[in-house]
Amino acid sequence: MNATTPPAKPKLRVATTSLAGCFGCHMSFLDIDERLLQLLELVEFDRSPITDIKHCGPCDLGIIEGGVCNAENVHVLREFRKNCKVLVALGACAVNGGLPAQRNHLDLRDILEAVYETEGGLAQGAHIPNDPELPLPLNKVHPIHEVVKVDYFLPGCPPPADAIWKFLTDLLAGRTPHLGHGLLHYD
Repeated sequence: MNATTPPAKPKLRVATTSLAGCFGCHMSFLDIDERLLQLLELVEFDRSPITDIKHCGPCDLGIIEGGVCNAENVHVLREFRKNCKVLVALGACAVNGGLPAQRNHLDLRDILEAVYETEGGLAQGAHIPNDPELPLPLNKVHPIHEVVKVDYFLPGCPPPADAIWKFLTDLLAGRTPHLGHGLLHYD
């Protein structure tokens, strides 16, 4: 490096995770295709399916997909909020509970009994699992903003790759993300 070359700008640290959801938002994120290479010039990934890092370290940006349905989801979400300067709710499940929240009008015990103990359930004659290694289910599925403060919401089921790209590039450039007509649709 010579005296006229400016120092390289440090990369922003980004963490992502999926809570109660289908992982469709991460798949849509991957659909930004070759733009991932451009993104990697600007960021380095901390915890994410890309790195398989299990805990979130100090990060500039945390991206959460999925709602909150069990004690482990609460723990992971609070870890992200504690360690991420900016937190983004990505997709319908994170924004409003999405499809997993369809169970909210049902009694959790009735659901577990139907799945494990009734004729026609998944494990006929079995008992409801009661293992300390399994995360404790919550009575309701919650959008993430009901558990922690969220800085940005990117709706969709899943949000299209182009919307995710525009959102991230605005945010990484220091602009307030603005998604114009056509980037988000609900069909």
